[in-house]
Amino acid sequence: MVEAALRSGRAGRDCVFEVFGRRLPGERRYGVLAGTGRVLDAITAFRFGRAELDWLADERVVDDATLAFLADYRFTGQVEGYREGEVYVPGSPLLTVRGTFAEAVLLETIVLSVLNYDSAVATAAARMVAAADGHPIAEMGSRRANESAAVAAARAAYIAGFSATSNLEAGRTWGIPTMGTAAHAFTLLHDSEEEASRAQVAALGPGTTLLVDTYDVRQGVETAVRVAGTGLGGVRLDSGDLPALVREVRAQLDGLGATGTRITVTSDLDEHTIAALRGAPVDAFGVGTSVVTGSGSPAAGFVYKLVARRDGDDGEWMPVAKASTGKASIGGAKRAERLLRGGVAVAERIVVDDDRDGLPEAPTPADLTARALTVALMTDGEPDARWLGPAGVAAAREHRAAAVAELPAAALRLSRGEPALPTISV
Repeated sequence: MVEAALRSGRAGRDCVFEVFGRRLPGERRYGVLAGTGRVLDAITAFRFGRAELDWLADERVVDDATLAFLADYRFTGQVEGYREGEVYVPGSPLLTVRGTFAEAVLLETIVLSVLNYDSAVATAAARMVAAADGHPIAEMGSRRANESAAVAAARAAYIAGFSATSNLEAGRTWGIPTMGTAAHAFTLLHDSEEEASRAQVAALGPGTTLLVDTYDVRQGVETAVRVAGTGLGGVRLDSGDLPALVREVRAQLDGLGATGTRITVTSDLDEHTIAALRGAPVDAFGVGTSVVTGSGSPAAGFVYKLVARRDGDDGEWMPVAKASTGKASIGGAKRAERLLRGGVAVAERIVVDDDRDGLPEAPTPADLTARALTVALMTDGEPDARWLGPAGVAAAREHRAAAVAELPAAALRLSRGEPALPTISV
């Protein structure tokens, strides 16, 4: 496309690209946007080095003029969109990229690959957080994702409300609290379960969490308390009929005097199995496969579409839109607001501006308030530092909590259904 646009003289035409989703995956009621900070990092670092240019030339992928363009490539445009951690519904203008056609179209794959995965994880994680009803959840899915995705998943899950991760690289890079567990291999290494428990307590103290289901759970609990004392920090259950088992273990711990010992459960949990444990004496959860795979919806389904272009250097902005059956889009640059009544969200309002020379103010009914959703993310190719690094992750996590708190109660249902908020286009 870049080569052809350079040849046609249209590569330098000012354009507006937009990221949005046509529907929510799995017929969920809302989504959580994650990955925005990573996208800004990726755009800033997006370059064609000597090795990449030599390969493109050797394989004759593009012509010499295009190679020259790529050699000097730097994104110098503008990016705006929803804050990371924001709640979204179908049609929300999540990210808007403004620049020439050639420099903006090159970003499609990197933008979508980050936002689609991170938002899928964050959306699934947010449902699990809601199902846990205030109990902490640790992300433990690194072994079920590739090495780079594992770090991204830990970041997205933390933004969505998870309390910690077992991925130390995520902790180092993004400032996420880390935790760890002992595996069954540690117990099997030793000559007895008691020897393994004593070794762990000797290294980490009685406040550690001991895995008690390698052999017989009841015997494992008894051994754990005998070794660590009634001040044992916790026990972990990774198998069995969890609703019944946790009640039995709680009763046994209390009977042994370990009334403050916490029970953590793992064992292939998702939002539905977590919800099924409401009312059971579970203190914390650990989730692996389900969260890093989006709990059945591994991509958010976002697309990156051209929605406006300028005719000539100083010409007017023209909205453009795809009209394909089932994949139609709405042309024009946009901004979005959330309409609230008494602090509860009631609708998503999208304001479309056809000329891009000034977005109009939309009138708000007297009984509603409007919260702006669109913010500046990158100006003249420079990202806003507020959205980057560990500080950006912390801000996104805080914002996610506030955005979810605005949703109506029905939005937190785990069953399939319509989006929690209708979309109004102005």
